[in-house]
Amino acid sequence: MNCHDIENEKIVGQADGSLSLEFVIPGTSDFFDGHFPEYKLLPAVAQFEIITRFSRKYFGTQRYVPNIRRIKFSAPIRPDTKIKLDLSHNAEKKSVSFTMADADKVGKVYSSGSFSVLAE
Repeated sequence: MNCHDIENEKIVGQADGSLSLEFVIPGTSDFFDGHFPEYKLLPAVAQFEIITRFSRKYFGTQRYVPNIRRIKFSAPIRPDTKIKLDLSHNAEKKSVSFTMADADKVGKVYSSGSFSVLAE
C-alpha cells in the first residue's frame, strides 16, 4: 500500500457531473510527514493532490491542471479528520469546482475553489 492511498472513500451523493465523497486521511499517512511535527497539518499541496486524484478517478480528467482559477484554504486539516469532498465537473467549460469540508461539523470548510481540466 502506498502511504498516499486513500482506500476508505465512500460516495455519499452523486448526480450528473457532481459527486460527494467522505474519507479519512489517517495520521499515519506520509502526507503529514515533516509538516509541523508537533502540530500535524495536511499541506495545501496534498489537499490539491487528493482533489485532482478524485477528479481523474470519477470524471476522467487529467491530473495536469493548466490553470487554477480560484483556490482558498480556510482552515487546517488535522490527521484522522473525516472529510467531505464535493466535486462538480463542467465538461463544457472544462472546469472542476470543489469544496473540502468537515463531514462531522456542518459549515466547517477547509478549502474550496475551481480549476481548469483536460479530458483524458
